[in-house]
Amino acid sequence: MSTESLTFSQRIAQQYGKLSPQGRKLADHLLHNNQDMVHCTVAQLAKITETSKATVSRFFRQLGYDSHLDAKSEINALRTSGYPINLHDSDSGDYQAELNRIQQTFDNIDADSLQAFINKLRDASRITLIGFRNSYPVAMHFRQQLQQIHGQVRLLPLPGQSIGEDLEDWLADEVFIVIGFRRRPRLFKALLQSLPKHQLTVFADPSGQLYQDKVEHLFICQLGHERALDSYAAPMSLIAVICNKLLALLGDHAKQRIAHISKRFSELGEIE
Repeated sequence: MSTESLTFSQRIAQQYGKLSPQGRKLADHLLHNNQDMVHCTVAQLAKITETSKATVSRFFRQLGYDSHLDAKSEINALRTSGYPINLHDSDSGDYQAELNRIQQTFDNIDADSLQAFINKLRDASRITLIGFRNSYPVAMHFRQQLQQIHGQVRLLPLPGQSIGEDLEDWLADEVFIVIGFRRRPRLFKALLQSLPKHQLTVFADPSGQLYQDKVEHLFICQLGHERALDSYAAPMSLIAVICNKLLALLGDHAKQRIAHISKRFSELGEIE
């Protein structure tokens, strides 16, 4: 099997039995400390693992890389694609990093585009939210917020169901919101192409910028890549801002709906 299609850990597994004792020592360390691959030089790796620069260089070539830099680039690209790898070696700065991601997200959003999108939500006879995999909970939260102030909001796909039949009869002023964060399903591009561009908005991480010409509005949210698992603080903050601005636009109509829903909660005894 060609090593080009293998991840770093898979390459180690394939070559582990052929590695020297020093090479195995280096492999064991890097498997448990992915961040050292990105942050350390060849000399630093040799010092940490008590091997040599020659051993480190030979190790990466044996795994099929041209160099340590080649392996480092692959690890960075893999994390950017959504693969869970921890590239940060300390808990310090996590809180500030979350704030920075939120700030960067809002700094890069055009205010006029955001307002135009909110105006469309106000005027829509129906809002359809679509999300798959890790984007589904974000779409579900968005739907929950919108449903408090807008009467016609639906979430797709339904659990265990296909989506084609639900997209057959769309309305002329319907707004489609597709949540598409990294590791999107293969049908994502076909889904966007099947929907009317002037009615379509996408929320995505930076890798979603390639869909810019297929949608009316594209809002890029920063999820981070330092930690193994993505942060959804930025998209959740953006959703809160959008829904609160929409509430202000809808005015008394939305307030009456909120009051009616609250009354229904009381009648059913659903909420503490």
